[in-house]
Amino acid sequence: MRLLELSIKDYFTKDMLKLIVFPLIGSFLVMMIMFYAIADMGLSHLEETQIQIQQHQTMVENGVVHETSSDETYTGSSIIDFLLRYTVTSWIVSFLVYTIGLFAIGYLSIFTSLIIVGFLTPKILHTIHKRHYSHLQLEEGYDTAVGSTFKLLKTTLVMVVLLILFIPLYFIPVINIIAINLPFFYLFHKMLNYDVSANIMSYERFKHLYYFNKSSFRGKTLFLYVVSLIPFVAFFISIFYIIYLGHSYFYLLDTENKNGN
Repeated sequence: MRLLELSIKDYFTKDMLKLIVFPLIGSFLVMMIMFYAIADMGLSHLEETQIQIQQHQTMVENGVVHETSSDETYTGSSIIDFLLRYTVTSWIVSFLVYTIGLFAIGYLSIFTSLIIVGFLTPKILHTIHKRHYSHLQLEEGYDTAVGSTFKLLKTTLVMVVLLILFIPLYFIPVINIIAINLPFFYLFHKMLNYDVSANIMSYERFKHLYYFNKSSFRGKTLFLYVVSLIPFVAFFISIFYIIYLGHSYFYLLDTENKNGN
């Protein structure tokens, strides 16, 4: 709790607030580009799509049975007009659009801001170290451009595999919420821990600290992940990811040094 309070205070300092603008603007631009690209692809596909509706009516007049039938073809935006014409289909379309949209915004904002804030991590950690842990002698980190790229690709691949393996669970109520979020949390947890630890310590020291504190780090990243699922919050909180985990790792390093380990 003390580290959380300290992290919140650091987050609202002038130095950190100035950095928020970078992931905020960067994530917004990426989201807008992706939104218009996906929307353009969707509309293009919709214009090429056709649906045909057949209607049959049977009427009895003066003992004589009359049957009529009609065919209506809908293309492009008229498909949406047809779906929105009726209350049930209109509700379903609206529900799907808003639900999928909110999920997409949530996940995209989390990982877009996570990538962008990665470029600011060294500066953030340097500021925290200078302000609170200047007495602590840091080791040379293990972060490299090649290592970061390989780690991102490897972790993303595992996430995709998990998303595919969990497909049967997506149709089970309640469990589907866990199933859809677990692969994304895996990527979030791995990349965030790598981003912070690789800038302030050796890989051997990281493995040692993480091995004895893995439950604590999972709890902290889970807390950050859940908060980030709130739409648009990730645009503003990504700097806090680094501050909070940075304090956690610095505290453990400082404790080990004081204990003579």
